[in-house]
Amino acid sequence: MRIKQIVIWLLLTSYLFALDATMEIIKNKSTLPTISYAISTDTQIEDNLDSKVLALVKKDLLVSGHFNNNDINVDNNYENIADYKTLKTNGIDLYLVLQLKKNPQDNSVVVNTKLYDVNANSLVLSKSYITSSIVRYPFLSHKIAIDINKYLKAPSIEWMDKFIIFSRYLDSKTSEIVVSDYTLTYQKVVVKGGLNIFPKWANKEQSEFYFTTYNYEKPTLVKQNLYTTKSEKILSSDGMIVCSDVSSDGTKLVVTMAPNSQPDIYIYDTINKLKTRITEYNGIDVGGSFVENDSKIVFVSDRLKYPNIFAKKIGQRGVERLIYHGRNNSQCSTSGDYIVYASRETDNEFGDNVFNLYLMSTYSDHVRRLTTNGRNQFPKFSSNGESILFIKNDTKSYLGIIRLNYNKSFLFPLKSGKLQSIDW
Repeated sequence: MRIKQIVIWLLLTSYLFALDATMEIIKNKSTLPTISYAISTDTQIEDNLDSKVLALVKKDLLVSGHFNNNDINVDNNYENIADYKTLKTNGIDLYLVLQLKKNPQDNSVVVNTKLYDVNANSLVLSKSYITSSIVRYPFLSHKIAIDINKYLKAPSIEWMDKFIIFSRYLDSKTSEIVVSDYTLTYQKVVVKGGLNIFPKWANKEQSEFYFTTYNYEKPTLVKQNLYTTKSEKILSSDGMIVCSDVSSDGTKLVVTMAPNSQPDIYIYDTINKLKTRITEYNGIDVGGSFVENDSKIVFVSDRLKYPNIFAKKIGQRGVERLIYHGRNNSQCSTSGDYIVYASRETDNEFGDNVFNLYLMSTYSDHVRRLTTNGRNQFPKFSSNGESILFIKNDTKSYLGIIRLNYNKSFLFPLKSGKLQSIDW
């Protein structure tokens, strides 16, 4: 199949998903373009950085769902033209050559790339990528994969270049906030000391974030700049305080607070510094998220004497039950009109329970199951709504990615600590 035909097919599946995110779409691997890779023989780099960069590019394209990987032995001198005959014989559609060099003056790393369209017998992409910090090499790999994907005109994977922010437990009363790439290969601690949990990005640019700290007299919601580390206290509350969502324009927060011992949902206006109580139930209302253009709040409540998902139109009194499946549904997240939530499937009093993730639309009662086993929790949508990030805690902690269009999931282990909550 030629590249143009593949592009049309990929765009069609993306369109179908946009119509109904709950439908099952299974891609036929034989329709995907096959890409092969090589590291140029004149690469000059230490610590196997060339292999690390290439390994992440391969992983990115695999996670994208738009490519098949197949390595073959061909001449890989960066200055030479690709061996089209050998590549075609081996069924290769695209061929990528990487050349890595380190600048001795400032220790920056440069990755030069050439991408060949084998069927067209042509060099279709030649680009250089640079980073001043070697530890940030994962983002070079992600940018390379994104540009290859763009050449194919496949559905965007630009979410790969975004930061993940998460809290990890180090001890019973000690946790830190960490920024990473989606594979957890790059990690940087941005808040440490004491108990710091529930990080949430404050804007689409990911320049600031909110988190809850227990380092003051009361639980306190703090906003911090990622680059300057400047922070400010936003709100404090007895019992608990958590920012679970931010409006699309960044001016309103969905906050769970418990000033009178029972947690309720509030909206906090960051411009006018005013908070509005949304729920007034003599029980538990937590974990609110905006939905339907920020006009409605979806949240978790024990109104049925067990956790379930409800919705309330902002400014109106009525509360709507959304989920009629399961008897312990919690930790919901939204994107547009879609909701992903965690559901406890077992009731084991003395051991681990199974938590699975489900997807539904606010305009449909059809529910799609996304996971099958283990403890899958804290789901979050990607910026384009086509992927879901989640935490899987079994014998160790994993960051999971579900590619909704392609019925594929991937797990990335956390090397130390235990994941508490995540956002991207």
